[in-house]
Amino acid sequence: MATITTETLRNGLVLAVEEQPENRGAAMALLVPAGATTDPEELLGSAAVLEHWLWKGAGRLEARAFAEALDDLGVRRGSQTGVEYTTFSAALLPEVLPRALELFSLLFLAPRLEDETFDAARRAVEEELLALEDDPPKKLFVRLRREVFQSPHGRNVEGSLETLARITPADLRAQFARRYTPRGAILAVAGGVRFEEVREAVEKTLGCWGGPEVALPAPETTAPHAARWTEATAQVQIGLYYRDVPPEDERFYAARLAAQVLSGGMASRLFTEVREKRGLVYAVYASPGAFRGFGWLAAYAGTTPERAEETRQVLKAEIARLRDGVSEEELRRAKIRTKSALVMQSESAQARAGGMVRDLFLLGRVRSLAEIEAQVDAVTLDELNAFLAEHPYTDPWEGVLGPEGGAA
Repeated sequence: MATITTETLRNGLVLAVEEQPENRGAAMALLVPAGATTDPEELLGSAAVLEHWLWKGAGRLEARAFAEALDDLGVRRGSQTGVEYTTFSAALLPEVLPRALELFSLLFLAPRLEDETFDAARRAVEEELLALEDDPPKKLFVRLRREVFQSPHGRNVEGSLETLARITPADLRAQFARRYTPRGAILAVAGGVRFEEVREAVEKTLGCWGGPEVALPAPETTAPHAARWTEATAQVQIGLYYRDVPPEDERFYAARLAAQVLSGGMASRLFTEVREKRGLVYAVYASPGAFRGFGWLAAYAGTTPERAEETRQVLKAEIARLRDGVSEEELRRAKIRTKSALVMQSESAQARAGGMVRDLFLLGRVRSLAEIEAQVDAVTLDELNAFLAEHPYTDPWEGVLGPEGGAA
């Protein structure tokens, strides 16, 4: 049986370890609260550039030597900058964890951050920004999120070409010193490891990491409204954002099950009603999400200009229809799909470590998979339908991207 232990180290770093004795592998995830929300206004995208720049060498190792040192240990690694934080992750064998931590610690204690590697890091983020032009659904939601939030949560993680051009190496070195600190950072390790051994290795490698905590802004939204962006595309992209309960709310699992009823496979309401019965779209789905203290349900439909307005109306109507209640069979399927996802997570140490850092960031504690399953099972049909009646999914923020005449 998995055992979870959480401890705040003397320097403020939160360490969480899930011991999985039967697991022959291990994974770790380190969350640093350096995301788009804490970028300087005039230097948006700097957290993303800094993430790329950190991999360009650390300590005495240049970029290639650093990568080869991790490859020699068989470490599969990655990183990602988001709206609220940046994460660094690794999947590895338990016996190489201490050495891998030594290498990873160099990213935070002794990054090279050399002028000659800066442009390559910035270009990588510029390419990610330009790639939005080839991904209309993502482009739509980047723009719609700006409409939803008046707080920095509406920012694009990659900033803009203009703000990226302003960033200098000196700017990022100063930001690294201010934003990459252990206070507010979270390290989660899952797999065939023991807490005491992990704690000793972390103290040895990251125990001297220091610095103040960075204040994070709270989410603030605008009033729900509609926005449209005209572009010469063949298809129309339709996006909706609904305010939902935050992760700490006792009704959180009811909200997640409602999302499964809407968009949990080919028997879900949106797929059945919008695509199969009416043939309005080539793609349709709904997905929940959360920032710290704020939850949402997002919905998407891709269609033709001729069917765009009807699709928008039908999509909103199907989501609003949840307030009339769901059936016992719909709840049963939603629970099965939710618990199946938990089983898949339990078989992946990397997925589990990622879930642990998110829990600690959003909730301040780690939920065990058994706890989540019990909470899902505990939601009754009456409770779910009462939640949907009291919390109707109506009055969304709306976004439409496409040619003229696609949708109102």
